[in-house]
Amino acid sequence: VQEEKIFAGKVLRLHVCTMEGAEWLEEVPEDTTVEKLKERCLKHCLPGSLEDPKTVTHHKLIHATSEKVLTDTKTVLEENIQDRDVLLLVKKRAPTLLPKMSDVVAEEKRKQEQKAPDKDAILKATANLPARSADRSVSHHNMRDFQTELRKILVSLIEVAQKLLALNPDAVELFKKANAMLDEDEEDRVDEIALRQLTEMGFPESRAVKALRLNHMSVTQAMEWLIEHADDPSVDAPLPGSAPAEAPAEGAASSAEAAAGPSSEEGGEEAKDELTEIFKKIRRKREFRPDPRAVIALMEMGFDEKEVVDALRVNNNQQNAACEWLLGDRKPSPEDLDKGIDTNSPLFQAILENPVVQLGLTNPKTLLAFEDMLENPLNSTQWMNDPETGPVMLQISRIFQTLNRT
Repeated sequence: VQEEKIFAGKVLRLHVCTMEGAEWLEEVPEDTTVEKLKERCLKHCLPGSLEDPKTVTHHKLIHATSEKVLTDTKTVLEENIQDRDVLLLVKKRAPTLLPKMSDVVAEEKRKQEQKAPDKDAILKATANLPARSADRSVSHHNMRDFQTELRKILVSLIEVAQKLLALNPDAVELFKKANAMLDEDEEDRVDEIALRQLTEMGFPESRAVKALRLNHMSVTQAMEWLIEHADDPSVDAPLPGSAPAEAPAEGAASSAEAAAGPSSEEGGEEAKDELTEIFKKIRRKREFRPDPRAVIALMEMGFDEKEVVDALRVNNNQQNAACEWLLGDRKPSPEDLDKGIDTNSPLFQAILENPVVQLGLTNPKTLLAFEDMLENPLNSTQWMNDPETGPVMLQISRIFQTLNRT
């Protein structure tokens, strides 16, 4: 006995805890196996539990500091347990039982019953039902957006305005004046609301006017230009003026002389041809002008210039929307932009029956406004504030909103 005591291993005092809150000290030699230590712990906290041989295997000891699960076959020394270490006695989680085959079949059947029917099942179930032709244009009418429909409305109204103005005996003279007014507007017209927004931000009025003209009356782009050129020495330099073109006036005069020829039919044809040329000239002046910064940014992504210009035209110079259009299915296409609204639709008929719109369509300035908004939607605000074209645009908007609610 004395020899055993002399060669016995070091005795460790271990602090043992359970999940139920029980705590006690266990004194064990360092050569004691973890399994034996676990049996001693179970005798202390669960008297009589060792009658079931599975009790030991259903529990485990965890070293609290290292959070390591101790191996039953190793000794306390091999697990590197030190004196006064804390151990946690935990019951192992019961293994998950595999479901019965009958339960699996029942669950699968339940899922199939709750599953939505596919297209074939729907067609089979509705094969004997009578067919009905629903007017989808009416059901989707409320979903239409004014800005989306405005372009179609403008395309159709431009055609009507051109026909009405062509019937006016003074049509050529009216459009000569309108063309001259267009030249004047290109230089002098500034959106007062946009100008006020920039001046309220603290920008000088002269710089704000210059920025708006350079950026097609876009407040956001003008503000960016002003910030970028704040320290530019030439920021206050006036824009180079464009000399008035004499050739068109001379051409118009010669056409007018030709129109006064001996035959009234020939004169009518000459006037019609001249009116057509003026229409073309107005359209050329109102060509779409893409935002140069957006063009550069999108081309740097690898898109061709023509694709970029088409994308910006379709999406009203909005760079993010243009990028999504380029990456998506590219609908609507640029060709779709020139399609007008159905002339027999209730919306278009209501617009044409409005007296304010009827009167406005006989004004050349209204046609110019429609052409401008068609190619440069950002200019819509200034035409809405114009005393001649504003009432027409207001009536179109009200008619659309009224029919959209019904």
